Amino acid sequence: MRQYCSVLFSFFIAVYVNAQDKAELNVAIDSTEVKIGAQLNYTLQVKADSTAQVIFPEQAIFSPFELLEESPIDTLRIQSHYLYTKKYALIHFDSGNYFIPQQEVLVNGFSKIADLIPVRVNPVVVDTTKQKLFDIKPLTQVDKNYDVLISRVLWGLVFALILIGISYTYLFQKRRKELREKALPPFDRAIEELKALESEKPALQDEYKLYYSRLTDVVRRYLEEEAKIDALESTSDELLSKLELRRDAGTLDLDLATLKSLRAVLQTADLVKFAKSMPEYRIANDDRRAVEHVVKETKEALPEPTEEELKEKEAYREFLAKKRRKEQWIWGLFGTGILAVLALVVSMLVYGFYPVRDTLFKYPTKLLYSGQWVKSQYGTPPLKIETPDVLERIPNELSLIQQFSLGTLDSPFYIDLKFDFPVQQPKKEEPNSDPQQANAEKAQALVSSIISNFESNGAVNILMKNDELTLPSGVPAAKIYGTLDYPKKGQDQRVRCNFNALLFTFEEGTIILTLMYEKEDRYAPEIEQQIINSIELIKEL
Repeated sequence: MRQYCSVLFSFFIAVYVNAQDKAELNVAIDSTEVKIGAQLNYTLQVKADSTAQVIFPEQAIFSPFELLEESPIDTLRIQSHYLYTKKYALIHFDSGNYFIPQQEVLVNGFSKIADLIPVRVNPVVVDTTKQKLFDIKPLTQVDKNYDVLISRVLWGLVFALILIGISYTYLFQKRRKELREKALPPFDRAIEELKALESEKPALQDEYKLYYSRLTDVVRRYLEEEAKIDALESTSDELLSKLELRRDAGTLDLDLATLKSLRAVLQTADLVKFAKSMPEYRIANDDRRAVEHVVKETKEALPEPTEEELKEKEAYREFLAKKRRKEQWIWGLFGTGILAVLALVVSMLVYGFYPVRDTLFKYPTKLLYSGQWVKSQYGTPPLKIETPDVLERIPNELSLIQQFSLGTLDSPFYIDLKFDFPVQQPKKEEPNSDPQQANAEKAQALVSSIISNFESNGAVNILMKNDELTLPSGVPAAKIYGTLDYPKKGQDQRVRCNFNALLFTFEEGTIILTLMYEKEDRYAPEIEQQIINSIELIKEL
């Protein structure tokens, strides 16, 4: 029995091992040669029985290659077997010969090792005869652009100013009406308000309520201001009682008919305001006439004012007039300010924020650029050039050197025009002389003289470039340009400036035009370009 079990166990072991031997691991790549930075596809594929358990490496290591991505396991059934496939994307950024490391795959716990695969990474060949090589460009500092933000702020100011203007107009008209009413005598103001009520034609109960409220306010305010009766804070009965007491005391000579008509009006007004009564329009119009009669009768019944009362009234009118004039000045200045700010904001939206601002604050180069330019001829041979102002002749010890300039190196924009034509001495021809080398030496001497001039005036950190330039007039010129740090007067630190020198060289001499301005200046490049475009050589030597 023991022998039988042993034989059976050995049989199963042999079958199991035989099944593992049938499992196959294959590895493949796209190509054994790739270029630097090109993607390389690496594939692991296991062919095994349907009952096999296949485990690919969880964290595959492909050093020195870098793993870009890996795909999920793809399972495909082929007859009685299964194909388990997993793909990897690899990349490498250095040329040379390399090997893709062996990968381990577990099949039912048994290890399968992939083959080691050699790969050649080729460099990118550049033909310098066809493809030019350039230096790496330095970092360029880009100025922040606030134009969009400024535009939004300006539009916001426009809408805000329009709202303020509308509110100002409403409040100004309201205040103007109040001041005009205060300036009128109480009697005239009462008659004017009653005439305004004459055009009112109420139809609804709320309209009648408002009509009678205004009607009773007119008579109450008039009695309080002229008869000195506390009428605005009194009820209808209290007001009538006060009028009767003044009549009995002889200080207000009103007849009984006037008091009776006023009582009827006040009673009707109370019914309309508190009992929601709605009388006919005819009755409302009759009540308005009755109030007008009460006002006129009250004015006639009042005693003549004394001299002191007249003086007090005159002084009060003068006080009101002064107050009115003062408020008119305040409102006028405020309105003018709103219009001025609105005009300024609209100008900035139309012409731009910086041009308007710099024009108002008289920015130096803005004034030069917007001013009247002058086109004139200078030196010999004559050179025609247009500048923001006439160039001033600079006395020179050497009579053969003519120099003209605008401003100094400390100015916002400096222009220097020099004509250097020395007396030519007869030259002895040298048998081995090279004309190109002579011209190069002459150009180098001119460049050195320009740099020396800047250095002698205290400039440092001079960075210079040179180029060839053909002007719009067709005149060729050598261009020397760059930047420098110059110690301008009134500045604590040196100011970074741009300079541009145009050289017109002839056998007899040289014309040098030098321009310098602050690097951060907004208008100087436009001035420079306009000057250069205007240059015209009248006579070529």
